[in-house]
Amino acid sequence: MSELPEIGKISPDIFDEMIYPSLGKKDPKVLVGPQHGVDIAIVDIGGGKVMATTTDPVFIVPEYGFERAAWFALHILVSDVVTSGLKPSYLTIDLNLPLSIKKEELNAMWRVISSECGRMGIAIISGHTAKYEGCHYPMVGGATVIAIGEKSKYVTPKGARPGDKIIVTKGAAIEAAGLFAVTFEKKIAAQFGAEFSKKASDIFYKMSVVDDALIAASVGVRDNGVTSMHDATECGVWGGLYEIAKASNAGMKIIKENIIILPEVKTLCEYYNIDPYSSISEGTLLITARPEKAEKIVKKLKDNNIDSSVVGTVVDESEGINVVDKGVEKPLNHPRIDPFWAAYANEMGKL
Repeated sequence: MSELPEIGKISPDIFDEMIYPSLGKKDPKVLVGPQHGVDIAIVDIGGGKVMATTTDPVFIVPEYGFERAAWFALHILVSDVVTSGLKPSYLTIDLNLPLSIKKEELNAMWRVISSECGRMGIAIISGHTAKYEGCHYPMVGGATVIAIGEKSKYVTPKGARPGDKIIVTKGAAIEAAGLFAVTFEKKIAAQFGAEFSKKASDIFYKMSVVDDALIAASVGVRDNGVTSMHDATECGVWGGLYEIAKASNAGMKIIKENIIILPEVKTLCEYYNIDPYSSISEGTLLITARPEKAEKIVKKLKDNNIDSSVVGTVVDESEGINVVDKGVEKPLNHPRIDPFWAAYANEMGKL
């Protein structure tokens, strides 16, 4: 049996050995259950409706400021469920808070969570809130987001098929740049100037795919448009595209130069010596879509102030997953280790 990792998500081998074989009751209403590269579950609830759910930690980093940290924590959660193409409806949340948290800090967090849920049309329906010994930032609980929609209207990362176009929103390393910018704001301002620092800090509020996913799905899904969506979190654009291809039993041909890299992202990734394409990028939505709808999706995103680009094509699995870089085609392998975390930890150690 494989060993558990020292930190972070368990490996696919551990998942296959321990988790996947033991999932409680077998239920035919579970249309999509736990599996590699798929962050949502889909359950048939009858009447032509399905329920999409996702569960993740509540991730609060005080160094971002409690309001900003709460915004990010909520959008991480909701960003997964909207990749189903369905509008989020409900939130259940468990807050296991550190003893050090102050009343005004919890109040600031909760005001943002509630107001953002209200803005997105999400009702908070249950939860648990307490302070406990042994609880520490950033993992201060867990939450589940639920979406309800038509059975014919959901998608998963398993839906990509040959001929689909691949669309990437906002560009690579959005999250890496946003987190560096707000955590080390003074140092970045001293190094690159106040104007650069302000533009880089503004990237923080791009770290959500809620609008991206719902706008893309509004063009149409499955045969009529979007066939799969996945947010580029751990291991970034390369990791996310690889996961879609593997989940869909498909290949890909990706044109690297077509992927957007914001100037501030490029500068910060070079400064911290990390590869933007394999760095964490919450806020970057990866979409596959029927070829005749790709440009319509890009235009509708643009009309809503979200930049995106067509970066390649889904091909048959036998052709492999490949990246064309300056005219040279090479196989794409999953990065496995996201370079952001080591660079971030190193910089935190200098504070």
